[in-house]
Amino acid sequence: MRGKGMKVGAIAVAAVTGSVVLTGCGGDGGSDSDSGSKKNGASASASSGAGAREEGTAAVRTAYDRTAEAETARMEIEVKAAADGKTVTSTGQGTLDMADGDSVMTVTAEGQRLEQRVVDQVLYQKMEGQKAPGGKSWAKIDLGKVAEKQGVNPQQIGDPAQSAAYAKAITDKDVTEVGTEKVDGVDTTRYKVTVDVAELPGGAQLRRQIGPTLPMEVWLDDQGRLRRQQVDMTVKASAAGGQPEGGTAPQQVKVSTLMEFSDFGTEVDAEAPPAQQVADMTDEALRGGQGRS
Repeated sequence: MRGKGMKVGAIAVAAVTGSVVLTGCGGDGGSDSDSGSKKNGASASASSGAGAREEGTAAVRTAYDRTAEAETARMEIEVKAAADGKTVTSTGQGTLDMADGDSVMTVTAEGQRLEQRVVDQVLYQKMEGQKAPGGKSWAKIDLGKVAEKQGVNPQQIGDPAQSAAYAKAITDKDVTEVGTEKVDGVDTTRYKVTVDVAELPGGAQLRRQIGPTLPMEVWLDDQGRLRRQQVDMTVKASAAGGQPEGGTAPQQVKVSTLMEFSDFGTEVDAEAPPAQQVADMTDEALRGGQGRS
């Protein structure tokens, strides 16, 4: 599962683990957002605008907690990675347990398809038509070990209790209500959010990798749950990790991630494959991903 297969896997890993960070906007309680009332006069209008902005901030900051209350959901994801004039698009669909971060997904990229599971902070991948080292059907990467190597608390992977830290990076000036929109037939309110990267755990390193701010958009339903989220970032070459075989790394990679959540409360059947069918590639991932975000 080397070469293109591993690159596809890397995109999938970034999508799944990145979603934990980027949707981790839960924190202190707050009320649902509305469009704000219209009042006459400049001061009244300013007060109304400030109130609506505060409500929007509260809605965004509590969105993850409210989504997590459903415990499970179906998720669809699309990741576009562009570098040196080439764009690779990967898509995935499956189910996610928001209580512990376990998931079961099917990922497709560049005509290749793989089955992916995350169980107890361990990623398992099975590529159609390919074998892992030793003739094994599955490859695994211990995400906890990868997180520790990168200076990230491994308990933040898939742990909603850790999400409160991210809420501190969002203030009233960072949230703008765009309007209402239907997502998969569901009425939602759309917000633009700018996260101060320096305020995130590991923010100093992350700032060097993606810049001072992280722009994203979220679509929340009438229960304050995430229905859609889009994140666009540019990752600098210094964060991109090891050199590909026979070539040089791009100076930067633009990554756009779109996630949609539905069917809350659905069953998630995430089980680790039999041990005899699994090749451990954690060490290889660590060697190939030195400094990777």
